[in-house]
Amino acid sequence: MTLPLSRRRFLAATSLFAVAPYSLSFGQDQGKKIVWHDVKDWGVEGKGWNDTAKFFDRLPARAEGKVRTPVWNLSRHSAGMSVRFTTDATSIHVDYKVTSSSLSMPHMPATGVSGFDLYGQDEKGDWKWIAVVKPTKQAAQVNLITGLIPGKRNYMIYLPLYNGTEFLKVGVPEGNVFEPIEPRQEKPVLFYGTSITHGACASRPGMPHPSILGRRLNLPILNLGFSGNGKMEPEVGEFLAELDPAVYVLDCLPNMVGQEVAARAENMVKQLREARPETPIVMVEDRTYASAPFLQSQQDRHAGSRKAYQAAYQSLLASGAKSLFYIDGNSLLGEDRDDTTDGSHPSDLGFYRHAEAMEPVLRKALNM
Repeated sequence: MTLPLSRRRFLAATSLFAVAPYSLSFGQDQGKKIVWHDVKDWGVEGKGWNDTAKFFDRLPARAEGKVRTPVWNLSRHSAGMSVRFTTDATSIHVDYKVTSSSLSMPHMPATGVSGFDLYGQDEKGDWKWIAVVKPTKQAAQVNLITGLIPGKRNYMIYLPLYNGTEFLKVGVPEGNVFEPIEPRQEKPVLFYGTSITHGACASRPGMPHPSILGRRLNLPILNLGFSGNGKMEPEVGEFLAELDPAVYVLDCLPNMVGQEVAARAENMVKQLREARPETPIVMVEDRTYASAPFLQSQQDRHAGSRKAYQAAYQSLLASGAKSLFYIDGNSLLGEDRDDTTDGSHPSDLGFYRHAEAMEPVLRKALNM
């Protein structure tokens, strides 16, 4: 159930946990050996293919040279991936290395670009945030959280959004239960889009709308956002069509102008529909720039791309397309204009509002 956003709830959802350097001197776990578990041994959610060049890549190895180089490079980021496990430990540790030493961006903190984000499942089955790694170097062993209320429960860690993951091991003190939870087999919600889908500029990896919606819908997600390069190209479409998701969410307009939309949008839907005749497809307009009321160039950009997208949607409906849904761009962000980091990329509040706008449409598409 979607609840109204309150100030207390929002601040609780987006607060950052500053982790201490790796240590074994925490409370009742003092002096205990940490037993490490490599997540590669049981797998992550958020991978569409197994034939990847590196374990945490988002496209298969054979995509290199097939898709444009920027798309391939961005596909090495671990955006949207998560790992689950059960433990009764009162402290949880991580041993990790990310692929790039560039841990942050001017408009996005290291916790979102390169952090590992821990959630726990409460007694009602809801996922609640617990802690996030605050990276200061490319590789580290850190105590992610200590002082957990004793009890055996499920946990989930989201991987970095704008960095690749070389390896990730989860550690608990010796003597505690640790049970891997294998990736779910349900069909995922597949998001294909731009830097916004990719996760810019969330404060931590659990906050982009694909991840929020994954928790709300209780479904796996595939995040195929490619920053600056969500262009509805047929070469990318070929790989999307290989997958069998519960629904496709096409959200590329922030990277496209009207002429590109007119040339590619309808063709991409047809490409996917040919491969997956029954799979619902959600077409999402571009979010409205925060400064659009003051800049004619931005108004013209929105008008051109949206007119072409709406024309593609109507043409598809007229040709008999079924299970096709549409989300208006004006619904994605608020009228207060206070939900972006730079006028374009959502803050955590902006991602919350994206999820609010998309959830009813996705539930309808999924018959939930």
